[in-house]
Amino acid sequence: MRRFWIVVVSLVSFMLLMSIEQARSAEMNLGRTMSWSAYNLGTTGYNQAVAIGKALKDHYGVNLRVVPGKNDVSRLLPLVKGRVQFSANGIATYFAQEGVFQFAEKRWGPLPLRLVMMSYGDSNQALGVAADEGIQTYADLRGKRIPYVRGAPAINVSTEAFLACGGLTWSDVERVDFPGYNAMWTGVVNGQVDAAYANTVSGPTRKLEASPRGIFWPPAPHDDAGCWERMNRVVPFLTPHMATRGAAISDDQPHEGATYPYPLLIALAKQDGNLVHDLAKAIHLHFDEYKHADPGAIGWSMDRQIFNWSVPFHEGAVRYFRSLGLWTEDLDAHNETLIRRQAVLQQAWSDHVKAGVSDDTHVSSWYAARAQALTAAGFDPIWQHPDAG
Repeated sequence: MRRFWIVVVSLVSFMLLMSIEQARSAEMNLGRTMSWSAYNLGTTGYNQAVAIGKALKDHYGVNLRVVPGKNDVSRLLPLVKGRVQFSANGIATYFAQEGVFQFAEKRWGPLPLRLVMMSYGDSNQALGVAADEGIQTYADLRGKRIPYVRGAPAINVSTEAFLACGGLTWSDVERVDFPGYNAMWTGVVNGQVDAAYANTVSGPTRKLEASPRGIFWPPAPHDDAGCWERMNRVVPFLTPHMATRGAAISDDQPHEGATYPYPLLIALAKQDGNLVHDLAKAIHLHFDEYKHADPGAIGWSMDRQIFNWSVPFHEGAVRYFRSLGLWTEDLDAHNETLIRRQAVLQQAWSDHVKAGVSDDTHVSSWYAARAQALTAAGFDPIWQHPDAG
């Protein structure tokens, strides 16, 4: 009889748990399947997406399909085409919103993107330098060999921003072209160049750290107003941050510098508000279950969200943040300003396309039209010609 009652109690407990989960699922508008695009297999962005997917499966029966993309276009194209509802993307989110670099091409144009949530981890973005060069500041890079990665505007414009921190431009350094990110970092290890851009936890930076050259990350001092003013003129999305993770970086040896959130979970503005609301809620509620799945997953914590960043939040996410008492009138005003900027860009693009500009002059004339429209609306164009960055 004792065994019988143990079985009965176990069954009742299981049924109660199931009913609770079913009730919770009924309250959430997540559907049975969901698709995200993300970075390649094995990357921190992909791993974080998979970990969140497990929580969605465990609690709501959602099957999350994570579609890996090797570059910015292959991550955003499925979103635009409706093949995925969300993308765990990087800083190309900002370039796509702005319609610059590869998104200035005829098949793209500025996109109406919205944030759902973001991961703001313990690493930084920076130019790592070969320690054997004795470089201590970004100003010390004058005359040094700096890599430029063909077809990688996110890398090149970020490199330009850190050069600007030191009061430098591309004309003050020796530019060395590389075909890709890994080739660039191999170039540092092999002595072909003296510095390269990366997230401080990126794998190739460990190779430099372990090499005879060693690695050092010059600071972007938070009290250096000139450094930050110059960087923000190049890119507006970097924020001051003390990193405690990365090559030659630790709690005892933090790096005073800059970063931006990665990955950024985004959707198109037209995505269903209830779905976005409930996804943000699920990511928040089950944070403790996936926060250790990847070193960067700690960044999804609600207290790490940057609500006044450079891309607007989706109205569904805003509704959830407001229900937690985290959303203010000032944030509302900031978000609406960002949405208005997107509207100006999309109208300018529509007018530009209707004008029937030839393929040869499309990009240059778009940058001119873009700058004119943004300036007239009271916004800073930031990039005013195709070769910016």
